[in-house]
Amino acid sequence: MARPRTRDYDELRRDLLDAAGRLLAEEGPQALSTRRVAQEVGTSTTAVYNLFGDKAGLLRAMFLEGFARLGQQFAMVPRDGDPENDLMALGYAYRAAALANPHLYELMFGRPIADFRPDEAALAQIQGTFDTLVGAVARCIDAGRFAPSDPYDVAVHLNALVHGLASLELQGALADREQADRHWRIALEATFRGHRATLA
Repeated sequence: MARPRTRDYDELRRDLLDAAGRLLAEEGPQALSTRRVAQEVGTSTTAVYNLFGDKAGLLRAMFLEGFARLGQQFAMVPRDGDPENDLMALGYAYRAAALANPHLYELMFGRPIADFRPDEAALAQIQGTFDTLVGAVARCIDAGRFAPSDPYDVAVHLNALVHGLASLELQGALADREQADRHWRIALEATFRGHRATLA
């Protein structure tokens, strides 16, 4: 198959990744075949193989795409304003990425396919999203807004919080959008208060 023009290539790649994610989320691992993914997009299995190599390559690309989209949400958050506001905005950016890409979320953080494990290169590639959170926490500490502590430890805590909230919301466990908004606000505000509580 001839390589499509750059724009078409990118669109086809994105369409295939989204189709694969939807199949995995809606029908389970057994539905995720290169043939079925190609059919969903109206292309050939050759296109899937040319773009991703094989099914393992497709899964790896889905994993990386989910984090790329999370990184894009993070990139829209200011890094030079009020440090607490910027950090809070990162929490909501995480939520926005999860809600926009529920079909990729489970593969990013869970193990819906038992034999898929991201390799070291893939893990290194996604590290930037967590580093963004660590940096935002460090700015809060450096500005005296959070108690002196290891930014990495605080980032792990906050990451666990937003991951848990996003997972519950995607499962419908936070009720409707208005109630989910309330739960996110209460949880994030309480957590920020906790990190300020031990200031001298």
